[in-house]
Amino acid sequence: MKKNRIKHIIITLGACSLAVTGCQKLDININPNNLSEQDAAMESLFPSAVMSTVGRIDGDYAIVGGMWAQFWAQASSSSQYRDLDSYNISSNTGYVNNSYSELNTGALLDLTTIITKAREKHDWRFYLMATTLRAYIYQVLVDLYDKVPYSEAMQGSKYLQPKFDDGYAIYKSLLTELDDALAKDFTSVPFSASQIKVDLIFGDKGAADFETEMANWKKLANTLKLKMYLRMVNVKPNEAEAGVSTLLNSDTEFLTVPAGVSTFQDVPNGSNPFYELNVRRLNTQTNLRGSRTLGSFLKANNDPRIIAYFGSADPKLMHQGDFRNNSVEAQQSAVAVQKATDPAWLFALPEVYFLRAEADVRYNNSTNAESLYRQGVVEAFVERGFTEAEANTLLSGPYAFPTAGTPEQQIEAIIVQKWVSLFGPHAIEAFFEKNRTGYPRTSTVYSTDPDYVPGRLVIVPQTVIGQTLPKRFVFPDFERSRNTNTPAEVPLSTPVWWAK
Repeated sequence: MKKNRIKHIIITLGACSLAVTGCQKLDININPNNLSEQDAAMESLFPSAVMSTVGRIDGDYAIVGGMWAQFWAQASSSSQYRDLDSYNISSNTGYVNNSYSELNTGALLDLTTIITKAREKHDWRFYLMATTLRAYIYQVLVDLYDKVPYSEAMQGSKYLQPKFDDGYAIYKSLLTELDDALAKDFTSVPFSASQIKVDLIFGDKGAADFETEMANWKKLANTLKLKMYLRMVNVKPNEAEAGVSTLLNSDTEFLTVPAGVSTFQDVPNGSNPFYELNVRRLNTQTNLRGSRTLGSFLKANNDPRIIAYFGSADPKLMHQGDFRNNSVEAQQSAVAVQKATDPAWLFALPEVYFLRAEADVRYNNSTNAESLYRQGVVEAFVERGFTEAEANTLLSGPYAFPTAGTPEQQIEAIIVQKWVSLFGPHAIEAFFEKNRTGYPRTSTVYSTDPDYVPGRLVIVPQTVIGQTLPKRFVFPDFERSRNTNTPAEVPLSTPVWWAK
């Protein structure tokens, strides 16, 4: 892809109010291949990169992830997302094209510039922050596309047609880069208190001093490494075990606060990107309806989070992919709850605990798995406004950890609870985890069948990919029209390199 574009960059922090395509930017055209020291200030580029990242991963990708994880379904009264609900997406659709182009020409280009400048200045604070966020974005892109430009990308005119690297090779490089960034001497970093304002990930989460901020970024990098090693369990089991075991045996610290942006406001161009794209920009709140797949699971277990997700303790629910059903019940199906002020997470705390619980089952004989699992469930309730007591009621009943079960039964319990917790702007992660683990299970019957088991994903009636579920994205026109190295089209039903 061409890298010598003209990009609008942030030059004031006060403009960082919104997330859909990056922070709001003053109208100044700057060539990113010829930036001055002032124009390319790391303090200006980093918030732009953060907002581009969450604007797409917790925006467009949230809509897709929640549809394909069967949290919500297309309403029968409209057609906005029928292509998603029938797996009939094309390479020029906004979910594919716009997100890919923004992440590459926005966030990744900014972060590459920061890494170069930080290395030159020995500013290891920005080096760790930019390396970690860059690795996070590439991990998401690899998980969606399997192969993306990486080793030859972001190098200006040197590679106008960058090659596509294998996902596994990219993962290995990212892990090496994270280790390099974590090994730097942060005691020598120049730092002023005002710089905390540009850290939109941890700046408002108790990081009032340099040491706390750096500790949080190290934990974020470690948590990302844990997730990436667990992605490998099916195809690179020895590497996965070695990587996770090293983390567990070295008393590695993982996130203890959520990582992401949580300062959105209920104003135009200031709200959560998922809400901004699906509600405010479309001028309707009713496109996404509660899916019977998730809703039936919550109902079957008397889970009070059904109110937070679908607005009622007993909502009418859409059968996934049943958007041609114009019955009264379908028309009255519950709207999936979205709020303008919802945070956009890279990692929410429940996800962190569930990752750690799975790692403990696989590589530590389940020594701490039940405790970590319970913490994950409790945090998942608390973050939705429910109490620890309400979580404990279900943990003493249908959500009890299968202590006497097999490791696979324990992993299933963990992943199903992770799935439930990921409802909302970070839903793309639920789609990835289904493809990696196979959980929640796929139903052998449709959800209208009396034998349907609540919570199992269904094959939708309008599917265009056969009796299977989607496993990836198609390559975007943004890349194909510019880069002759773009691989031949791959069906959505083809797994990415790490998938089960």
